[in-house]
Amino acid sequence: MATVADHFVTALQHSGVQRIYGIPGDSLNGLTDALRRADTITWELTRHEESAAFAAAAEAALTGELAVCAGSCGPGNLHLINGLYDAQRSRVPVLAFAAHIPRAEIGSEYFQETHPQELFAECSVYCELISTAEMAPRILHQAMRAAVEERGVAVVVVPGEVFSARAGETGWTTRAVTASTIVARPDDAALARAARLLNEADRVTILAGAGTAGAHEEVIRAAGTLAAPIVHALRGKEYIEYDNPYDVGMTGLLGFASGYKAIEEAGVLLMLGTDFPYQQFYPENATIIQVDIRGRHLGRRTPIDLGLVGTVADTLTALQPLLRGNPDRGHLERALGHYRKTRKSLDALGVDDRGRTPIRPEYVAVTADRLAAEDAVFTVDVGSPVVWASRYLTMNGRRRLIGSFNHGSMAGALPHAIGAQSVDRSRQVVAFAGDGGLAMLFGELLTVVQNRLPVKIIVFNNSSLNFVELEMKAAGLVNFGTELENPDLAAVAAAMGVLGRRVEQPGDLEPALSAAFAHDGPALVDVVTARQVLTIPPAISLEQAKGFSLYAIRTILAGRGEELLDLVTTNVARRILS
Repeated sequence: MATVADHFVTALQHSGVQRIYGIPGDSLNGLTDALRRADTITWELTRHEESAAFAAAAEAALTGELAVCAGSCGPGNLHLINGLYDAQRSRVPVLAFAAHIPRAEIGSEYFQETHPQELFAECSVYCELISTAEMAPRILHQAMRAAVEERGVAVVVVPGEVFSARAGETGWTTRAVTASTIVARPDDAALARAARLLNEADRVTILAGAGTAGAHEEVIRAAGTLAAPIVHALRGKEYIEYDNPYDVGMTGLLGFASGYKAIEEAGVLLMLGTDFPYQQFYPENATIIQVDIRGRHLGRRTPIDLGLVGTVADTLTALQPLLRGNPDRGHLERALGHYRKTRKSLDALGVDDRGRTPIRPEYVAVTADRLAAEDAVFTVDVGSPVVWASRYLTMNGRRRLIGSFNHGSMAGALPHAIGAQSVDRSRQVVAFAGDGGLAMLFGELLTVVQNRLPVKIIVFNNSSLNFVELEMKAAGLVNFGTELENPDLAAVAAAMGVLGRRVEQPGDLEPALSAAFAHDGPALVDVVTARQVLTIPPAISLEQAKGFSLYAIRTILAGRGEELLDLVTTNVARRILS
């Protein structure tokens, strides 16, 4: 008779799972031994369980299918939690095995005891304890089903001895669990009301999010009919920015003026598959229609006039015949003109600034974008790297962009790259890492070497927690506690077996990136970038303006005038010379 773990491996294999990310431990011995004996699913060793969960999240984001990670009892599975929050908030299907202490010891404050069901409840769509072998097959089936249907995290808590317990075969583990396909759209009355609001409006703007995945054609067709500029949220960039004659850029804290303006001037804002969180970037007086497959998301960011539950593709397909063509293209043309002007200003920053050092981070992003493969997967750290990725990476329908965009965790670029590269070692994966983010999970460089993953890592090395410094400036505070004393990161990477290149001069950037991209193995390019580049949002509040003024005054009074001079030189003097 096979063990519970044997049946788990069989069930996962039937459902298309090819790998499990994690670190072994005694409470996971039953599972890891079953994987060894079956030799059908690989064990992808990471150096930190947090990385295992991040990697699983990236795999699920890339494939759309169930990905799996595992952690041993107590501290082991507790380390999974940050990556699982990322997966849950990104709405990707991940199954996590959280091994537990022996059943008889639960509740006794035993060695390494935690309460996994309570710990993981907030970052999962399903979390259940298996206390007997008889329960195991059905609980696993329910967990997998919840993960793929609700597109979220499912956690199965398993005491170590249950993995090794004997159990008979059952139908719960011999049938594949894959996501069902549905047609989901609002009823005819709701569609008719939406069409009436849109047809009567002369200024419609579309705000597109991650829910437009697979609906590119439908969104473009609707925009053409409505003469509507299309603004995207960060997670919508990879799905809607390319082949889009109505694109006017991104809005939000990382966006730029044209996207903000197109929304601000809208008479009707049509929100498609977006849960864009920042209330200050929504229009004050527009009529708002929101389409989302999750009804609970309707109206939770800004008051709406009409909520439509359905997929973007199905809803727009049903809505399109009801729409009249808008002959007034004034709003669209103004928005496109503003975007061209804004785009020109942004592109002017993405150049070699007459050989000046430190290197502008915009130039690093532009060069990487130009040299990277047409089907590259980009993973990005939060903070300043995500700003440069969102503004300067070119999406084309084949490239992917993965990051902790909803959870906002540091250190995601490298472990996300591990998951993406594990799916396909022949596909180029490029990580935009901050120096702070990379250092947080620096040990995962050993993972890419040991697992033979040819990840390419570009470090934006400004010796600081750069985005935190910007937030301090906006609050009127003197930067404090954000200084990072970094070694030569390329040299450290080389000592681990990674091809390392350090770049301090703009002229050396392209040769270093070309060498890294051509290398048959992992490579790290450590680029010393300008620290005082301002990533200013498209709308500055009065409080932020006051904050910058206070920052300048306090910085001078603190005897750090050279920092203010560097800020001015980096962000103002260059524009005067241009």
